[in-house]
Amino acid sequence: MGMGDVHGSRFANTGDKPAPEPTGEHGTYDHPFLPTCQADLRARGWDQVDIIIVSGDAYVDHPAFGPVLIARFLEGRGYRVGLLPQPDWQSAEPFKALGPPRLFFGISAGNLDSMLNRLTAQKKNRSEDQYSPGGATGARPDRATIVYAQRCREAYKNVPIILGGIEASLRRIAHYDYWSDKVRRSILVDSKADMLVFGMGERPILEIARRLDEGEPISELRDVRGTAYMLNKVQTEAALADTSAKIRDGKPLLLPSYEQVRSDKVAYAKMAKAFQLETNPKNARALLQPHGDRCVYYNPPALPLDDDTGSGASSSVSMDELYDLPFNRAPHPRYTEQIPAFETVKHSVVLMRGCFGGCTFCSITEHEGRVIQSRSSASVLREIRAIRRMGDFRGTITDLGGPTANMYKMRCTSEKAESKCRRLSCVHPFICPNLGTDHGPVIDVMKQARAEEGVKNVFIASGVRTDLAERSPEYVEELAHHHVGGHLSVAPEHVAPGVLKRMKKPPVKAYERFTEMFQCASNNAGKEQYEIPYFISGHPGCTLDDMIELALWLKKEGYKPRQVQDFIPTPMSVASAMYFTGIDPLDGQPVHVARGLREKKLQKSLLLYWDPSQHELAREALREAGREDLIGKSPVHLIPPEEKRPWRKRFRGRRKGR
Repeated sequence: MGMGDVHGSRFANTGDKPAPEPTGEHGTYDHPFLPTCQADLRARGWDQVDIIIVSGDAYVDHPAFGPVLIARFLEGRGYRVGLLPQPDWQSAEPFKALGPPRLFFGISAGNLDSMLNRLTAQKKNRSEDQYSPGGATGARPDRATIVYAQRCREAYKNVPIILGGIEASLRRIAHYDYWSDKVRRSILVDSKADMLVFGMGERPILEIARRLDEGEPISELRDVRGTAYMLNKVQTEAALADTSAKIRDGKPLLLPSYEQVRSDKVAYAKMAKAFQLETNPKNARALLQPHGDRCVYYNPPALPLDDDTGSGASSSVSMDELYDLPFNRAPHPRYTEQIPAFETVKHSVVLMRGCFGGCTFCSITEHEGRVIQSRSSASVLREIRAIRRMGDFRGTITDLGGPTANMYKMRCTSEKAESKCRRLSCVHPFICPNLGTDHGPVIDVMKQARAEEGVKNVFIASGVRTDLAERSPEYVEELAHHHVGGHLSVAPEHVAPGVLKRMKKPPVKAYERFTEMFQCASNNAGKEQYEIPYFISGHPGCTLDDMIELALWLKKEGYKPRQVQDFIPTPMSVASAMYFTGIDPLDGQPVHVARGLREKKLQKSLLLYWDPSQHELAREALREAGREDLIGKSPVHLIPPEEKRPWRKRFRGRRKGR
C-alpha cells in the first residue's frame, strides 16, 4: 500500500520545538501557524485540540491548499485545530504527535489524488511532487487517504475518522482505478472510516463539528448533506426495501452494486449515468450502493456557499469568509526548500469555484460542483492588498481566475429551471438560454484589480472558455489590452467533431472565432500576443484517424504544441467510464478506446508531429492508419520519411601516418 522506505523523516515534524516566528522573503508572519507538535500546543496553552487535519501535502498556510483552508475555516469558527502534514505512515506514532483530538480526525490525501500525484498516463513515476519540499517524491503513500485513516485508527481506536479532500470525494462510489486497471470499492469501505465528506467540504464539516461538539455521537449523524456513511447488514436490508428508481418520490436511488459494476461493464455505465444525473444539489436524491452485504449511503450534495456576505447565521458560509481567514501566505518555517506548488500560486487570486462546462474528461464539476460560487470584488481586493505586503511581491498578480477564467458570477437566471434541471453541461451541445453569460462582473473586477496601488500587472493564467468569451467583445478587448503577458491559455482540446462530442466541448469553429477576435484586439492594443492551445490525445472516442485530422489542422494553423495532455482516466469522470467500459454512459453508444500504452503513445506522437524525436512513432501511426501518403518532404506531408544513413566504405588497411 505504501512506498516503502522512500519516505524520509525530514517531511515530518514530530520534534519538541514550537514553530519559530522568523522573518524572511515573505515578511513577518502575522498569525500563529496551526499547531503541528506538542510544543506548539504548550506555546498556546492548550492541553488538547478539538480537531486534527491530516494532509498529504506539505504545510503551506495559503487558501489554495485545501486541507489548510478547511483547518483555518474551522479555527475561525472557534475550534482548536491541529495539522499533521505529510506524517510518516510507517507506524502510528507520528499520528500521535498532537495527542487524540477531542472531536475527530479529518483525513485528506492533499490537493491531488495520491495515485495521480505519483504516476503519469504511461504509469511511470513522476520526477517531482509539486506539493512537497524541494519537489521531492516519496512524501506520501499510495492511496494516502486509506493509509492515513488506518494509522489514525491504530493511534486512537475510538476517535471518529472523517475522510475529505479530492481523493476521497472522487473515489466515494465504486470506481475504475486506472493505475491498478480494476474497479475498486468505495474508499469509505477500504478505509473503515466513520464518514466521508464529498465535494467542497466547508458546510458539511462545520455541521459535523458542531453536532459532535454538542454531544451527538458520530453514529447518529445521518442527514448531513455532502456526506456518505456505511450501513450494516440489518440497516442495508431495511434501506434496500425503501429505494426506488423513480426520480421525484423522495426515496434513495439504488445504484448497481460494487459486485455488479466490477464484472459487468453495462452495469458500470448505468451506474455512471445515474450518479451524474444526481449531482444538482437543488434536486439530487440520496443514493445507495451495496458492497457485499453492506451498503454505502450518500446524502444529496451540499448546497452551494452563500452569496458575497452570507446571511449572518451560524450555519452560513460564504466565499468571502474563506478568503478573509488569517493566512500567512507562506510555507511553514520548518521547511528549508521551496514547495513548487506554492511558488506557482503565491501571487495568484481565485475569483470563484465550480464549473458548469461538464467536460467529460474533467472531475472539477464532480468535486467543486456545477454551480458557480463567486467572491465579492471587495474580498478580491483585500486579498490583493495582502499579497502586496508579501516581501517578494514585485507588482505582478500572476492569475486572476479559477477553474475557468471567465465564469465569474455566471449563474442560472431561472430559479425554477435550476431546481428541475438535470443537464450535465450548461454550454453543451449549446449554451442554455437560462444561463447568465454577462461578462460585466469579471470585467469590473479585472479593472479594479489592476487599479490597486502597487500593482503593475494582472495576468489571466486560467483557461478562458472561448464559446462564452466570444459573446463579449468588451471582455476580449479588456483581456488583450491589459491581462495577457504575451500568451493566453485556451483549451480547444481537439478538432474532430466526434471526439468533441464525447468531450462535451464546443466545435473548433468557436475557438477559431475567438482566436480571430483576440488577434484583432491584440492588434488594436499594439501587442504581439498568441494563444497557447491545449489538446488531449488518447481520449475515449478518439481514433488514429481523428488524431491525424488534429495534426493536419495544427500544421495548417502553424501550431507546434509543447504542452500535450495524454488522457488519464481520473476516478469518477464520465470519460473514465467510457475508457473502462467502451460505452458512452450518457447515450449508451460504443466508443473507441485507446486502451494500450502503445496506442496512447502513437496518438500523442501525432500531436507532436513537428518534433523529430516523435517521427518514428508518428510514421508508425500513419502506416497503421493507412495514411502513408502523409509521409514525405513536401508541404502537404505531415512527417518526413526516415533518413537513410549514408553508406561508408570501410578501410581495413593501415591508417595514414602509421
